[in-house]
Amino acid sequence: MGALDKLKNRFQMGKGHAKQDVGRATGNRSMEAEGQGDRVAGSTKQVGEQAKDAGKNIKDAFKNP
Repeated sequence: MGALDKLKNRFQMGKGHAKQDVGRATGNRSMEAEGQGDRVAGSTKQVGEQAKDAGKNIKDAFKNP
């Protein structure tokens, strides 16, 4: 729905991926897990935004015959 929300989610996913890689490279399992959590949270939010968009598109399709 909101372009800004989608951008924030993408940023969170990228940040999580970077944290996960740094944690893996340094052997810091805690940072790796935190990064994975950030990545998954961003992905989940992104799916939510896509579902909102799909719902809006369906609503608009029935509104305009």
